[in-house]
Amino acid sequence: MRSSESSERVPIAVASRSMHGLGGRLARVPRLGGVRTFAACHVCAMMRSLAPVRPWLRRGRASLLFVSLLASGASAAVPDPADSASAACLISILDQLGWRVASTVAAQPQFSPGMPCERGSLAEAQAHGDLQVALPATWGEAQRRQALRNLLETSATQCGYFLRLGAATERAVARLQGNPGYRFSALQLGWIGFGLRGARAQGWQGFRSFGRGYRPLQGNARAVDAFYSGQVRSECGVGRQIAQLAAQRELYGDAGFDRAFSADELSIGTFLTLHRTDSILLGAHAGSFFADGKAEKTAQRGRAAFLGAPGYLVHVFEPRYLDDINNQAENFVVVAVSADAAQALRQHGGFAYYDRSNRRIWELAQALRGAGRARFERLLWTRDARLRGALSPPQRQVLAQLDALLDDPFYRGFDVYVHPRGVKPIGYHVARLLDRNPRTPFAIELTLHNLHTTLYHRWREQQLQGCAQASSARVAE
Repeated sequence: MRSSESSERVPIAVASRSMHGLGGRLARVPRLGGVRTFAACHVCAMMRSLAPVRPWLRRGRASLLFVSLLASGASAAVPDPADSASAACLISILDQLGWRVASTVAAQPQFSPGMPCERGSLAEAQAHGDLQVALPATWGEAQRRQALRNLLETSATQCGYFLRLGAATERAVARLQGNPGYRFSALQLGWIGFGLRGARAQGWQGFRSFGRGYRPLQGNARAVDAFYSGQVRSECGVGRQIAQLAAQRELYGDAGFDRAFSADELSIGTFLTLHRTDSILLGAHAGSFFADGKAEKTAQRGRAAFLGAPGYLVHVFEPRYLDDINNQAENFVVVAVSADAAQALRQHGGFAYYDRSNRRIWELAQALRGAGRARFERLLWTRDARLRGALSPPQRQVLAQLDALLDDPFYRGFDVYVHPRGVKPIGYHVARLLDRNPRTPFAIELTLHNLHTTLYHRWREQQLQGCAQASSARVAE
């Protein structure tokens, strides 16, 4: 389904595409008459916290901004564990998000957020001097706590979370692609196949017929282990779900992951199944969604904002132009974005530019068709010298145009995980799909997600509550 700017409510059964790709400004609203619906999202207070880290937010004017934050109070409409957190617990979570909190003899705080959303990791951000703050040594506990509380709400802090989530996603997909027992769908009894051992033996319990829905049975971390080291088959849509859930496991750690989510919240299955559950990804507990189908806002936010985000490549023409139904779409999560790829995305305003580029690649490729397995993958991606040498002079001219298009930093430096292909640049998939479905170009979209909204705030709350409980236990001793 294409992006919608309409305010008309549309039933989920209509709004969902086969691979659940929704662009436009859509957000989930509560059930109405038993049917979950989507409606246009206008200006939400939540979205204000998603403003990009501006290049001018540097050391010169940063202290003035920080003083302004202190004066504002930044009161929240809904009680937040951060409002009652101690300075020590606030420092603990800020440290996890990359901040280095120090003291200064100066009368005013020294605030140096830098540009963490332009980095590829927290280590890189710290190497560039990002995420540093020094509070006056003369400040009392109340002043320090209020300053740290406001620091938690800054855009730079959320960029630190993006980078931490990116590292968790990278660890998760490394485990998934490293398991030879996790394979693509084949001849199996249900939508998800757990092999001869069955689902229960690998920590999952079915709740819908034909393998269309499962939830963890004996612990969340143990359930994810089935995909890390067990015998499972699924298509790439479930692969994307598992990659997203596994990233949360890596983010929380095993014990925290078990505590943070109920079994129902970690349901997997068909996308329509998830809408009828408490799924933390797409169900009743998903909360607020961030909608940016063509990545216009994400591209402006910066490199780190893409990390962990779910999306997909999908056929542009009608289904009758598909030759390989199993490759009608490729669901992915973003694993890494090079600095050059991020710059290209910002310059071009997101994915719409690359949809046009994909269309041009598809048009030019018509002149290079021929026999041979994975012809375009070998010709355009691995650049097989023997195959290229067999082209006629006119075909080599076309090939040069294709090479120029695919040498764009986005195609080479935007790495995604697709089950069962593992982690590869997006350009690999564009070339591969020329072989699989040669009669249609493909478009790229981010799906609705709550990484920057519900999941971020739940992680924050979990860390602060854990710190408070640990502090109380120490006092009790």
